[in-house]
Amino acid sequence: MDRVSSFDEPLKKLLGGATAKVMAEHLDLHTVGDLLHHYPRRYEERGKLTALADLPLDEHVTVVAQVADARVLTFNNGRGKRLEVTLTDGSGRLQLVFFGHGVHKPHKELLPGRQAMFAGKVSVFNRKMQLAHPTYQLLDASDADEATEAVDAFAGRLLPIYPACKQLDSWRIAKAVDAVLPSARDAVDPLPASLREGRGFTPLPEALLKVHRPQTKADVEDAKARLKWDEAFVLQVALARRRYADTQLPAVARRPVADGLLDAFDAKLPFTLTEGQEKVSKEIFDDLATEHPMHRLLQGEVGSGKTMVALRAMLAVVDAGGQAAMLAPTEVLAQQHHRSITEMMGELAEGGMLGGSDRGTKVVLLTGSMGMAARRQALLDLVTGEAGIVIGTHALIEDKVQFHDLGLVVVDEQHRFGVEQRDALRSKGKQPPHLLVMTATPIPRTVAMTVFGDLETSVLDQLPAGRSPIASHVVPAKDKPHFLARAWERVREEVENGHQAYVVCPRIGDDAEEAEGKKGKTKKKAAEEDPEKRPPLAVLEIADELRRGALAGLGVEVLHGRMHPDEKDDVMRRFAAGDVHVLVATTVIEVGVNVPNATAMVIMDADRFGVSQLHQLRGRVGRGSAPGLCLLVSEAHEASPARARLSAVAATLDGFELSRIDLEQRREGDVLGQAQSGVRSSLRMLTVIDDEEVIAAAREEAVAVVAADPELEHLPELRTVLAALLDKDREEYLDKG
Repeated sequence: MDRVSSFDEPLKKLLGGATAKVMAEHLDLHTVGDLLHHYPRRYEERGKLTALADLPLDEHVTVVAQVADARVLTFNNGRGKRLEVTLTDGSGRLQLVFFGHGVHKPHKELLPGRQAMFAGKVSVFNRKMQLAHPTYQLLDASDADEATEAVDAFAGRLLPIYPACKQLDSWRIAKAVDAVLPSARDAVDPLPASLREGRGFTPLPEALLKVHRPQTKADVEDAKARLKWDEAFVLQVALARRRYADTQLPAVARRPVADGLLDAFDAKLPFTLTEGQEKVSKEIFDDLATEHPMHRLLQGEVGSGKTMVALRAMLAVVDAGGQAAMLAPTEVLAQQHHRSITEMMGELAEGGMLGGSDRGTKVVLLTGSMGMAARRQALLDLVTGEAGIVIGTHALIEDKVQFHDLGLVVVDEQHRFGVEQRDALRSKGKQPPHLLVMTATPIPRTVAMTVFGDLETSVLDQLPAGRSPIASHVVPAKDKPHFLARAWERVREEVENGHQAYVVCPRIGDDAEEAEGKKGKTKKKAAEEDPEKRPPLAVLEIADELRRGALAGLGVEVLHGRMHPDEKDDVMRRFAAGDVHVLVATTVIEVGVNVPNATAMVIMDADRFGVSQLHQLRGRVGRGSAPGLCLLVSEAHEASPARARLSAVAATLDGFELSRIDLEQRREGDVLGQAQSGVRSSLRMLTVIDDEEVIAAAREEAVAVVAADPELEHLPELRTVLAALLDKDREEYLDKG
């Protein structure tokens, strides 16, 4: 069998159809190579019991423990049976429950004193930690000889615990790994020999054997060091090749012109730019003046003045004879940018119109829901060059849209757009336009090096003068209902003081969803027993409750993604004008909505949002001179990870600190989403937070390798591994470069 093909072998050939199907559907593992790169999450030492005292709530866990006692209880007048088993490990106790027909087998096998591995999701019932219907594997055989063999097989051995799912337990995954482990010797080694020897790395086949079946803890460390390095290096080579390809592209240098649009705009600004804005503007103008395309990421907290920096870059490009396009993720945001940019520019945004400045240009809006006539006019203004600036949504990427001379593309909130969409817009230029990507989600340095590794980074870290502090508090609605009542009183007080408020819900809610929920009383009953099972709170329901109850008499309106764009715009205008007191919305308000008079925000079911999303939402208040208030309402259990997340958000306003916490709590795979980098296999061993040195060193090596051999002609193994990492479109894109 040749070296590549054994890794490409489909799992169903080796493991059988049923197991392969579960692996494909639930763990995204399709080939032998995929399974060999599905590394253990941690290792248990044989005979050393897991600390039951430290079990995380709501997580799928595997524990090794001893049965302390087991008893069958009846309910429903003897018609129902429940087996309760208590486990112990010296650090704590854990209850298992089995119901109905599932009682018989465990009742015979789980006798006091038996030791076993158990897997299931940790929940709380009657204030006790429990696993309901866990799967288990006995570790002590009843036959004495077998028992000795079993102990010998495990003795001194580290038990790998794999990331598992409900349908497939860790030990079943371990058996499947045993079946494919011989293929590890066919692993294609991506590292150049000089680099591998220079850093003293374990050969790759050996690293794979050691990570799955380590004899000692040193084996695990050896394997991890090697596998982390591979992941970092291959990813950084892909990014270095992309950067190299970009430097080979020609671009038109766009230099600002004296006494042009930019100077006229600066002259009428009612404030001076912050030091940070000046510094970042200089970096951007230096890039725009070169003859290959700028690729820059502009990071800045909500309200740090990114739009101002981007607008000045756009004006400089218009001065130099080009056009600039700004791509926004939603219509609400595109309209908002269009409105604020035309307001900031004044008569300079009315080029060619009566009363417009002779130095001005036309600023047009292009969205999917525009009327035909307005759309036709906008398209005409772009193709003739009449419009120097266009602001739009995905509608800008369509084939019909043509530019006279596209010089700069500004992408707002990059995490909403994939690399492909960025490229589609860039292909609209006669030559590749310059690219500026903006994000208000603070990104730690290492993530910027991996997710946005093809971009240079600028950071705006000071807020403009006049921004107010925001106080944040967690409101435990379940434990302390009077806290929630007080939250609504606070909203009413803000409105009485002449301010406005947002209420954010995770879901829209409507009749179709209601009908869905009425399929029998069982769902409702389950939800009462376990709040996690109820659907998230909905905008339409909460708005009704507030109008009838806690906020009766105030102007309460709704805003969500299913409303007609004109309706959305109308509500936003009335809210901005102060005619609406309280806006009950989904996360459509997360980015870019700017109403300085809104001082309070109540986030319902706050635990259902991510850390950076909560931080983004909170950034909508405290934008004026009055202090902001953000209340995070949650029914989550006090000891749960969800509540810990909320407390972290309430404790700091530093977005970079929060993005670190967010990363530590999520799997890196979510961070390096496929849309971000075109990378198909997310990181499995590397953690972007802890492995800063590895990533930085790998980046340096990757840059050196690509500079010496951009096509990797002398490194066929590295090319092979890269091809597997990058999906075909990305590989073609890199080759085309």
